[in-house]
Formats: sequence, C-alpha cells, structure tokens
Amino acid sequence: MKSNKVFVTLLIAGAFVGGMYLGKGQQPAPTITDSAQKIGYQGGFKKDAEPASMSKSAVKAREVEGQTLVVKPGSLIMDAVKSASPGDTIQIMPGTYHETVYIDKDDIRIIGVIEQGKRAVLDGQKKLNDAILYSGNNIVVENLKITQYKGNGIMGQAGNNFEIRNNIIVDTGVYGIFPQLGKNGIVEYNIVSGIEDAAIYVGMSDNIHVAHNHVFASVAGIEIENSRHAIVENNFVYDNAGGILAFVTPGLPVKTTYDVIIRDNFIHQNNHVNFGAPGSTVSGIPSGTGMLIMAADDVIIENNIVSDNKVAGIIITDHANAPNITIDPESDPTPERTMILNNVMVNNGYDTIDEAKVLMLSEFKQGNPDIVRVGDNTGSCIINRHQYVTVGVSDWAECNFTSTDNIDSYILDEPVAPREIHGSERGKMAYLGICTGCHTYTGRMIGPPVQVIQAMYMDNPQGLADYIAAPVKKRDDYPEMPAQNYLDEETRLAVAKYMLSVKN
Repeated sequence: MKSNKVFVTLLIAGAFVGGMYLGKGQQPAPTITDSAQKIGYQGGFKKDAEPASMSKSAVKAREVEGQTLVVKPGSLIMDAVKSASPGDTIQIMPGTYHETVYIDKDDIRIIGVIEQGKRAVLDGQKKLNDAILYSGNNIVVENLKITQYKGNGIMGQAGNNFEIRNNIIVDTGVYGIFPQLGKNGIVEYNIVSGIEDAAIYVGMSDNIHVAHNHVFASVAGIEIENSRHAIVENNFVYDNAGGILAFVTPGLPVKTTYDVIIRDNFIHQNNHVNFGAPGSTVSGIPSGTGMLIMAADDVIIENNIVSDNKVAGIIITDHANAPNITIDPESDPTPERTMILNNVMVNNGYDTIDEAKVLMLSEFKQGNPDIVRVGDNTGSCIINRHQYVTVGVSDWAECNFTSTDNIDSYILDEPVAPREIHGSERGKMAYLGICTGCHTYTGRMIGPPVQVIQAMYMDNPQGLADYIAAPVKKRDDYPEMPAQNYLDEETRLAVAKYMLSVKN
C-alpha cells in the first residue's frame, strides 16, 4: 500500500463520499440485513453433481490394496518409496529421519505411525532443502512432524488428488505446506509455524479445501494464490504478519484467482514482525493484517471472528497499491466482486498505518478501521456495514445473499484423472510445478525473475541445468536456491530449455 499519488487523488476527489452531507449532516438509518434468513449464494463453481461431502476423499479409492511397507529408525524412507508400487502404503515408525523424500509414483500413501504421542520426525538439520516432494497423483501424507528444512515441508509438484493432514511442520524455510499446480486436494488438521513465506500456500491449483489447520508465527498464515474454487474454513490463524490472503500474483503462468470462500475462521492478533525475504511479495504485507485480498475475484468473507489485528481486519487492494508488485499486462489488476457477509470484527486497526489514516480522512471518518479498501474495485457488496468501521466501501452494494451454507466443498465427487506427463511436456510441467513456486516472469517472488535468468543463461541451457542440480548463492539480496538434484538429468535439461524459451 504505497502509492501516494492514488491516496492524494482519493483525498481530493473522494472527500464527499460516504453520505456525509445528507441534509444537515444527518445520516440515514443503517441497512440491517436479516442473516437468519440464510439466503443462499447462487454464484461460484458449478458441478454436474451435488457438492461433495467432506467425508469423501480427494484421493481416488483403491481398487486393490497394495503392500504395507514399514520404515523403522535407521532405515531410509526413500528406499521404501523406490521399492513401492502404486497402491502401496508406507508406514513410518516413530524416530528421527534426516532425508528428502521424493514421490514420483501414483497412489502412494505416506503415513506416520503415532505411538503414545511420539511421531516420525523428518529433521533437515538446517542442511537439507525439502522434506516431502511429490509429483505423483493420488498422494496422501499424514501424521508426520517436519522441522529444520531450508526450503519446504511438503510440496506438491503438479500432482492431482492429494490429502495432506495431521502433520506438524515447524521452521521449514520458505513454505510449510505447498501444493503447486494441483487439482482436487485437501489440506486439513495440520499445525504449521515459523515459515518465512506462507505456512500453507496453495499455488496455481483448483478445487481445494483448507480446513481445521492451526497456523501461526509465520509471515503469512494461509495464502490462496492464482488458484480457483477454494474454501478456507475453520482454521485458527494467529500471530502471523498477515493472516489469510487471496492473491493474484503477476508474472505467473496462471493469471487468475477467483471463487474463494473464506469462512468460519478465527483470525486473531496477526501482528508478528514481517520477516519475509526483502523485496519478495509477502514482505510487503503490513504486519497487523487479518485478511488481504489482492486482485482476486469472487471472494466471499463470511462468519469469521477477526480480532486484534493492529492495521486492519480486512484489506482489499489492487495491484497498483500493493508493494513489491510488478505489473503484468496479462493479469487483471483489479479485485472484482468481493463479498463481505456477517463477521465478528473486534479491536482491529488500533495501530494502523498512515496510508489507512489518509483514506479515513478522505471520508471524514474516525475510529480504528476494520475494513480498508484501496484502489480500484468493481461489483462488490457488503451486508450490515454499520457493524464495522470501514473506509472505501461506501459505494458497495448490499449483498443479495447472506450465506454460503449451500456450498459444502469444492472437492470433486470423482477425483480427476491422474496427470500424465509425456516426454515432450516434461520441461514445461517441471517449470510450472516447481520453478514458478519461487520465480515469476517479470517481478520478484522469492528468487530472481525469469527474465533475469534468461539473460544470464540464454545460450547456455546446460549451464542452467547444472545450476539447478547444484546451485550456489550468487547474490546477497536473494535467499539461497534449494538444489533440485532429485530431478533426473534429462528433466533438468528439459526444464532449463523450457525456462529459457518462455515469454510470460
């Protein structure tokens, strides 16, 4: 939220909005929406069948159960993965394991065995980059404790139909749980903390359910980025710099975020110092933000308890007013159809930033802001706005619905077909499923822009492939890149060639 020009324009042009000069300073009685009517939401993702119950799985039911492979301390989990066949379950006994596990097969279940409270612990010792990486389809990861990795706790790399549940993930570097370019997935009952970007980060994915997680002490709690048809509900999100985010990040191959429901969450005291990598997208989140909607469309915010976030309970912004954002001409920079229903908003905005104070002044408002909208926004609505201290929403319509109770989940009734990657697509899928987790085309995300990489390696794809396998830190202003040496040599060269050829 940095554009002084926009704020000054609002100050001059918007000084008489908000119904401040009706008659002799009188304001009309507030519009009170009867939420008890439970008027259902009629928009959103449409499926041929009724919504799937959360008792259903995102993973395709097995026609034949495979073997159960048991891993004990002193053995390698990766050895079991190498010997496993689709349909097998790998049980990991309590103990400590120091390794990276890469699952490139379909229909594998990684299940930690919990005995008297003791778990299987994957400990990267601050030496290893990633704990669990999967590119297979129909993958389950549950009951693990993961800690002290430099890159990611659990990362999906273009795998469809996944379930990540009941894991404890502490201090794993950039992302805690990170499904990337996947469709049809559940992330639930996880405890995640101490993450430099997002504790739970859903990237370029569809049909996602994020529920019953406990996320704290991270830069961002839960982030839905360039993804569609997602529900975020019943999570406890506290002590992050920003609580729950719905973003369109420019420069990624997928250009949209839409149809996101954020409901029934506890979003409390997200005032943690922002320790994101300097210059990265999340480093621009004002510490003290409960929810942040940036350029995302059709986002519904309903029945959340939002309390004690010092900057604001909810911020809605476009790209022009967001820090550390490089404009992408192929991305719509404007959030459209933000829909705010009943939420409990308590003691937010008590130590807000100067930009929000300027916006408050432009509408002659006092108090601590619960809801702040800055920049362009179209087609949005709010009910019972009189309950909140707001700025920038005086021209929003009254929503014609009060509930999303008719939408149980966006998990598909039938899991999608497993993603098949043919030889000619290997480089593209690796780029989409792995590289775009940290690199956008023009701007800075975690690593340098793809354009910078192209300038360095345009005539040397083999050099880039070698760097992917064994990177060395070249610049102090970027974090060290994790080695991707779990990819075979052919795939590394294919992704290097593809990265050097992309145009957006």
